[in-house]
Amino acid sequence: MRVLLVDDHPVVRAGLRALLASHDDVLVVAEAASGEEAVASAMSTKPDVVLMDLRLGDGIDGAQATAQIVAASDPPRVVVLTTYDTDADILRAVEAGAAGYLLKDTDPEVLIESVFAAARGETVLDPDVARRLYRRMQRPPADLSAREVEVLSLVAKGLSNRAIAKQLVVSEATVKSHLVHAFTKLDVDNRTAAVVAARERGQII
Repeated sequence: MRVLLVDDHPVVRAGLRALLASHDDVLVVAEAASGEEAVASAMSTKPDVVLMDLRLGDGIDGAQATAQIVAASDPPRVVVLTTYDTDADILRAVEAGAAGYLLKDTDPEVLIESVFAAARGETVLDPDVARRLYRRMQRPPADLSAREVEVLSLVAKGLSNRAIAKQLVVSEATVKSHLVHAFTKLDVDNRTAAVVAARERGQII
C-alpha cells in the first residue's frame, strides 16, 4: 500500500514514517508540508492513501487540499489525521471528501488498521468524531442571527452584558434577549456553553 504523508511538522512526519515503515506491506512514497505540495505529490506519486493534517500553515489547508485531491481521476483515499476535533473542522473535512477522520492521539495499531481499512474503501472515524457527527445529524443546525453571533463573540472575549450593551449601543435587556434566543438555538443554558457550542459549529472564533 502506497501512502503519502501530509503534515507541516517534520517531527510528526518522521514519526508516522517510522510507524508505517514497521509494516512490510506499507510504502511511504512521499511527504508534503503544505496543501499545495500535497496536491502535487498526490498527482505525481499516485498513493493509495493520503494521511492529511488539517492545519498546514500558509496556503491551502488540509480540507481544501483534500477536495482538490479527490476531484482528480482515480483519486487516493484521504484520511485526515489531526489534533483538531471541532464540529466545523470535522464537517469541512467530510464535505471535502475525506474517507476518514482520526485524531493524533489514536493508538498506533488503530491508525495502521484504519489506513488499511481506508485503502479497502471503508470509512474510518475516531469514535468520538463519529458520535459527534451522529448527534449533529440528529439535531437541526443552529441558525444564529448576525446580531446573536456578534453578541456571542463579545461574550467569548469576556465582556459582561453591560459592556456588550455599551459597545453595541443597545440596552442590556436587548443583549439578554439575544443571548436567550442563542441559548435556545444552541440547546444550552448558559453563556459558557453557548460560546463552546458556537465555536464547535464554526460560528464564532
